[in-house]
Amino acid sequence: MKAACTRFLWLWLPSLVLFLVGLHRAWLTGQADPFDWGLPLAFGLAVIGTVAARRGWAMFVWVALGSVGTALLFCARAAVRAPNVRDAAALLAIGLLSVLGGALLRRKPRAAGVLMLGIAALLLWRGPAQPLRPVSDRPSLAVITALPLFWDEMGRGGPRDAPVVTVLRTRFAVMPLDDPQHLARTNARRLLLAQPRAMTSAQLVAIDAWVRGGGMALVLADPLLRWPGGLPLGDRRRAPSVSPLGPLLSHWGFEPGGQFQPSETRHFMPDGALVTISGAELRDHALMVERQVGRGTVRLVGDADLLDDRLWLADPAGPLDPRLWSADTPALLVRWLDGEGAGERRWMRAPADVIAALRWAIGTGIFWAMLGMMLIGRVEMGWRTGTKRENNALKSGENG
Repeated sequence: MKAACTRFLWLWLPSLVLFLVGLHRAWLTGQADPFDWGLPLAFGLAVIGTVAARRGWAMFVWVALGSVGTALLFCARAAVRAPNVRDAAALLAIGLLSVLGGALLRRKPRAAGVLMLGIAALLLWRGPAQPLRPVSDRPSLAVITALPLFWDEMGRGGPRDAPVVTVLRTRFAVMPLDDPQHLARTNARRLLLAQPRAMTSAQLVAIDAWVRGGGMALVLADPLLRWPGGLPLGDRRRAPSVSPLGPLLSHWGFEPGGQFQPSETRHFMPDGALVTISGAELRDHALMVERQVGRGTVRLVGDADLLDDRLWLADPAGPLDPRLWSADTPALLVRWLDGEGAGERRWMRAPADVIAALRWAIGTGIFWAMLGMMLIGRVEMGWRTGTKRENNALKSGENG
C-alpha cells in the first residue's frame, strides 16, 4: 500500500506543480497558449528525468505525458477550441525530449541526452509566436487623432509612439496628420480617424472627398471616451469625450444610436478574436460596421478606448510580442486597415469555461496518475515475479 501511494504521488504531484506554474504565466494575459507551459515543462521534466531515471522509463514518460496532456486539456476547455496542432505537437515533443534527455544524462556517454535537451531548447526558442517584424512592403497610413498616440499628453519630452502605433509601424508607413485638407497630398489610400478634435466644414468636406475618391477610412468614434490622462477636464489638449463626427457619419449613411456598452467588456468577434472595449457603441450587435461611400470604404468602430495599451497589453515593454497581448486589438486594427496579418491567438473565454477547464485538468491529472499507479505497479510486480522465478529455477538447477 505504501509503495502504491508513493508511486501515485510521483505520478501526480510533479504534473500538478508544473501545471500551476504554467497557469501563472497564462493568467497574466488570458491566452490559452500551450507554450505558456513550455519553459516549466522543459526545465521541470528534465529534472524529473534525471532524478527518476532509476525508477524506470515508464515512470518518467508517464509523468511527461500527464503534464503535457493536462496543459493541453486546460487550453482546449478554457478556449472552447482545440489548441493549434503545431503548438500542441511542439509542446509534446518538448516534454518527451526533456524528460528523456534528463534521464540519459545519467548514462554514459551523455551525448544523446545533451542532444535531446538541445532540440527541446530549440523548439522552446523558435516554436512560440515570434515578435512582429516590419514587413518589406508597407503601404502608407495617414492618422488623424486627438488621442496621445504620437506624443506625451502632458508635453514631457519629444515625440513618443504609443504601443499600438509601434505595432502599426511594422505593417504601414504611418503618417500623423493635423489638417485633413492635406490628406490628398499624402498619396495614402488608408486613413485611421480616431476620436479627432472638432473640424471645420472644409476639413469634413476634404475627408468626404478623399473617401469617395477611393480611400479606405477606419473611423473610431467613441460616444463616451474614458481614456485616462493627467489633464484636467476642459483642457483643450484633451481628446473630446464625445466624438464630433456625427454629421459626417450620418452623411455616409450610418444611423445614429446603437447598443451602448457602459462597462469595460471582453468582446469576442465572430472569428474568435478578442478585443477589450470600454464605453462602446455596438451597431446590430457588431463592433465594426462597414459602408461603401462612392468608390471608397468606411469602417466604423464605436470605441476609441480600445487603442489604450492598458486594455490590450500585459507588459508595456513588449508591444511587438503577441504572447504579451491581453487582446487581439493590434491584429484587428491591421486587419481592418487591410494590412498584412499579425497572427492569431486563442483566449480563455467566460469564467465558467475557465473554472470547468481547471476541474477537467486537475481531475484528469488525478485519473492519469491513478491509472499509471495501477499499470506500472502491475508491470513492476510481474517483473519482480518473473525475476524471482528465474532465480528459483537457477537455484534448483544448481542444487540438482
